[in-house]
Amino acid sequence: MAEQEKILEIKNLVFTFKTYGGEVKAVRDVSFDVRQGEVLGIVGESGCGKSVTAQCILRLNPEPPGFFEGGEILYKGQDILKMDNKAIRKIRGREIGFVFQDPMTSLNPTMRVGAQIEEVFLGRTDVTKAEVKERALEIMKLVGISDVEKRYKQYPHELSGGMKQRVMIAIALVSKPSVIICDEPTTSLDVTIEAQILELLLELREKLGTSIIMITHDLGVIAKICDRVVVMYGGKIVEKGTADEIYYETSHPYTRGLMTSIARLDTNRGDKLTPIEGTPPDLFSPPVGCPFAARCDYCMDVCNQYPPEQYMLSDEHMTVCWLQHEMAPDTEFRRTKGEAK
Repeated sequence: MAEQEKILEIKNLVFTFKTYGGEVKAVRDVSFDVRQGEVLGIVGESGCGKSVTAQCILRLNPEPPGFFEGGEILYKGQDILKMDNKAIRKIRGREIGFVFQDPMTSLNPTMRVGAQIEEVFLGRTDVTKAEVKERALEIMKLVGISDVEKRYKQYPHELSGGMKQRVMIAIALVSKPSVIICDEPTTSLDVTIEAQILELLLELREKLGTSIIMITHDLGVIAKICDRVVVMYGGKIVEKGTADEIYYETSHPYTRGLMTSIARLDTNRGDKLTPIEGTPPDLFSPPVGCPFAARCDYCMDVCNQYPPEQYMLSDEHMTVCWLQHEMAPDTEFRRTKGEAK
């Protein structure tokens, strides 16, 4: 993939929270990129660092207690971490939109829907009040909100959960951003509305050419809409690749564990699901070796003693697992003799 097609690059990002109990290493040396017009999925169980990583992109995590220990976040070649507050405000909502996890609590209950959508344009002198309202009504129609003039004047409590989520998407898209970050946007919705929201996001990607970062723990959502996938565990990336590579050429035991812990269409009634035994690592004191070692059925001595190297299995497919080493035992996860980096 050509360098100019990368619209967003995260390089060796390290983000830590300072608490009374010590420092929480929430994001540890995370690197990935987002390309023009693609849907990138970031998947992992609760506490793996995916939401913190997403919020780092727009500097939404409180600083303090959080702070960046290292890394770069390049948007169109500019490092967001070196920007002042004024410069970041020009990017938030305008260049990069954000759909938060729970529309029930993310919307202001005291403000009408139209006013909340129009907030993105506060402080801008290049658009008139009439143009702002016209833009708001236009984006409300685009995201599938019916009777927009009526909805424009309503308060959030007058809308259904699915309609609130459409409003959240409208807020994220009203200024036609290049990238939209969706932090588990379908978590609180039933499966019918979830399908509608995912379909809507794909339609908007086609119409506007917007790149989408989809944060989720739901592998079904990932399979439905994502082009590439990043798998996170213990604040680190353990595997990344195209959606097909992640699903059909799985190369990390944690990724396989995520897949076997959910029901499939061919799962028989009464069959027990296979959970990942154990608990995630303590990020106050992260393990020296592989973060997944304590829960891995394939754990070797080296896994506890040294952090695994990165192995490139294809141009897109990367895994961080000692099972790819040429001296490791042959398992179902061995793909090719990837080159360690």
